[in-house]
Amino acid sequence: MRVRRTSINITLSVWKALFLREAVSRLATGRAAWLWLVVEPLISVVFLLFIFTGFRMHTVGGINTAVWLMVGMMAFLVFRRTGTQTQNAVDANRGLFTYRQVKPIDTVLMRAALEGFLTTLITVILFAAAALLGVDVVPEDPLLVLEAFFGLWLIGMGFGLITSVVGELIPELGKISGFVMTPLYFASGAMIPLASISQPYRDWLMFNPVAHGLEAARLGFASHYHAPSQLSVAYLYGFALVLIFFGLALHVRYASRLITQ
Repeated sequence: MRVRRTSINITLSVWKALFLREAVSRLATGRAAWLWLVVEPLISVVFLLFIFTGFRMHTVGGINTAVWLMVGMMAFLVFRRTGTQTQNAVDANRGLFTYRQVKPIDTVLMRAALEGFLTTLITVILFAAAALLGVDVVPEDPLLVLEAFFGLWLIGMGFGLITSVVGELIPELGKISGFVMTPLYFASGAMIPLASISQPYRDWLMFNPVAHGLEAARLGFASHYHAPSQLSVAYLYGFALVLIFFGLALHVRYASRLITQ
């Protein structure tokens, strides 16, 4: 007797296959691709730490400089890697759309899930190495840290959902989105404590939802951290939900066009 599979079972099977396919492709492309995932943020943190200590800045906002840099770097990396990697998910998996069970949105969601998993794993490795070197990396409010990182992942996924469609329909705009990350890196406070920015410029920078995620993660590590008074986790999640809503709407509206593009 043939067992009839439900739509949920088919979707879960597709997601599992896509996740494993993306994982193999991400970790096996090129020599030591998996090692570079860890080395890249490590080099960035060490380089910035060298600069900050050169200026005799042992604390930033009331917390250890190394912790401040690592939290900010990895929090931004959750957003950046999720957003940039999911942007090309549809084009990279176009050959799979010959199977009617596979939809363009499936490839975006699974690539976002993979990037979230990999970045979390890299963050744990980096902080474990710092702990072995004697740096106090135990967060005072672990739930706030998780809340901040998850919100940034949602922002990245929403960004990827939108750009994965826009990049296919209007390739020129898809290229422009890549240039957004560099100014956003500085505007989010990954290298600059936003609380030290004078008004009204600080208010302008806090319109950026990624900045709220970075500052919330740092506040979760040290309750005495001098975070901007405008900090709002609700704003972070509200912005993420808006991006995801528009991203899903675009995928539903242009689903057939993405397959035949």
